[in-house]
Amino acid sequence: MRTICSLILVCLAMLSQGARAAQAPADTAAWTTLFDGRSLAGWKASDSPGTFTVRDGAIACDGPRSHLYYVGPGAEAGFTNFELRAEVRTQPGANSGIYFHTAWQDTGWPARGFEIQINNTQPAHDGYLELKKTGSLYGIQNVYKQLARDSEWFTMTVTVRAPFVQVRLNDTTVVEYREPAGPVPGLEPPLLRLGAGTFALQCHDPGSKVSFRHLQVRPLPALAPGEAGAPRELDGRAAQRFRLARDNFPLIDLHAHLKGGLTIDGALRRARESQIALGVAVNCGKGFPIENDAGIEPFLADLRSEPVFVAMQAEGREWVTLFSREARARFDYVFTDGMTFTDHRGRRTRLWMKDEVQIDDEQAFMERLVGVIAGILEREPIDVYVNPTFLPEVIAAKYDALWTDARMARVIDAAARQRVAIEINNRYRIPSETFLRKARAAGVKLTCGTNNAGSDLGDWSYCLEMQQALGLTWKDMWVPGSQPRRVDRDR
Repeated sequence: MRTICSLILVCLAMLSQGARAAQAPADTAAWTTLFDGRSLAGWKASDSPGTFTVRDGAIACDGPRSHLYYVGPGAEAGFTNFELRAEVRTQPGANSGIYFHTAWQDTGWPARGFEIQINNTQPAHDGYLELKKTGSLYGIQNVYKQLARDSEWFTMTVTVRAPFVQVRLNDTTVVEYREPAGPVPGLEPPLLRLGAGTFALQCHDPGSKVSFRHLQVRPLPALAPGEAGAPRELDGRAAQRFRLARDNFPLIDLHAHLKGGLTIDGALRRARESQIALGVAVNCGKGFPIENDAGIEPFLADLRSEPVFVAMQAEGREWVTLFSREARARFDYVFTDGMTFTDHRGRRTRLWMKDEVQIDDEQAFMERLVGVIAGILEREPIDVYVNPTFLPEVIAAKYDALWTDARMARVIDAAARQRVAIEINNRYRIPSETFLRKARAAGVKLTCGTNNAGSDLGDWSYCLEMQQALGLTWKDMWVPGSQPRRVDRDR
């Protein structure tokens, strides 16, 4: 773990330098208009040419699958380093995309190039739910939160200065990707490489209605030798992360905190270097930073424009009396754990605090703890149960013996009944593989979280180990916004 964490920390300065390098210089060439607002001059459609028309000064995508390739001035030579701007408007349920570094082909999905995803609200279809949202560098660095609204124009800006790609939605940076210097060991098929090519607009299917306007591009100078900084370092799990990103597996840390001086900018830089999206949580409860509804707004305001999920970490068992349903509904999701409760002697107990844990009889303690957890899952309005199966240090070495099949079953059954997801916790490396196999078999959804105690976000080693050991797919995972929240289900 320390090796991977060190690599991430070393990469911070490199990624920060890369982000600056990806910015378009102020004195670049003039913008070239790719669409005249009146006709499809300079564009050529594949498969079903009638899918693309011009309506009200915009390119309208409405019909069977087709891709509209730019074949006007500059297309033959290809665009290498550039800044592309487009205004986009989607209708509900639409899936589309903008390709770059691609090439004309008369049929099928583009075989070359990179796609910037456009998908705000596409529902599941044919057993598949596309989790990659608008702004994703498709299958490479994905965005999982909806950041643009249907039926409203939004601006998408794509900046490419090899080896960097940056994507912005309106004024928010959602992707900062640095291409590895060479092949990713163990990744098949190999990673797409930046090169040169033209642009293409996608009409994904007849139900996906999308409009494009104000398409402009300007060339950018290549980075000077040394300007890109050191090549990207790859850890031993890089191939697995790239493979999972391709396969729609949600690489999201849904249990991150801004602690120990860690800012949102710093957290995003670190997460992007590992291809991980973030859910940022604030502790809410008696004696914690937020103790009532009024305290929520400043936290939400600070993160409102950031490309992260925002979570309430509910603390203690009295939290349900401190926050209204309306306040809880302002978060993307709510989670809690069973690490704080009142013991059989009436004392407040925090399991991570040695001086608050008193265990006279291990079996009796476990029965009480499992009862607390089952009660939380049944009665508290949460979406995710985190730090699952945590045991205090004095008995942690007996984890496998104390977490019997019957105790695991009681917790898993309660989670399944209430449709509460269970966290794979990287910090404590819990729950066990045995527990996770049982939970998966019972239909319980899973999440991944690091639960950082300070400025170090940690790493995803345990979650990736469990994904590989259990063969987890996107269907096994819970993602905010893709499944109903408990606050909505319990109306």
